[in-house]
Amino acid sequence: MKHFLLVFLFIQFFSVTLFSQSSFRKLSRPEKCWVLTHLIKARKAQAVTQKVQLVVDSVRKNGSIGSEENGGKLDAFKHAYWMASLACKIGPKQALKLGKAHEKGNYLQFKKQLLEDKSMPDSVSSVMDLRNNAFGVSVAENNRNSSAIMLQKLIMDGFATGQLVVLKKDEEGNYLTCDGQVIHLDEWKGKWNVPKCVVPSMNH
Repeated sequence: MKHFLLVFLFIQFFSVTLFSQSSFRKLSRPEKCWVLTHLIKARKAQAVTQKVQLVVDSVRKNGSIGSEENGGKLDAFKHAYWMASLACKIGPKQALKLGKAHEKGNYLQFKKQLLEDKSMPDSVSSVMDLRNNAFGVSVAENNRNSSAIMLQKLIMDGFATGQLVVLKKDEEGNYLTCDGQVIHLDEWKGKWNVPKCVVPSMNH
């Protein structure tokens, strides 16, 4: 038993070294747990994530779907394309598990009052992310062996059909409730259940 434990700890250390210690330290506890229990796939996931970020940066610069990091179409695209790319590389189930680990990490960030992409995480933003994650995985499952360019196109097509979701906002960028009332975020500081509203991307 002792020998087995030593071997297990060595494998964990070796996997973290491969994954990149600096990258590993930036992960939330749920994400670290996923990495340590999926040693080979974690390395693949890291490479995919780096490539996805380059694509997201490119989409942001061309302005085709805006530049909103939180609750907008760019945010929706980022999650869907990340999941589609991961599903092609490490499988749909593991992609979704990593996505859920990321959202659990966001909740822990909220509890510590730490920002994600310059904004405080909240429950409805997490719902939006998970729904876009699921769409991204479904794109990969229904279009196996598609190129990265094709995956991007299929996800962009999802905006027109409302299969991607965003958070409801007014023209000034204020978050709105489902009844169309402006949400004054300062009144919800430190609260997880902010009354934001998830809407289909084609309606926004």
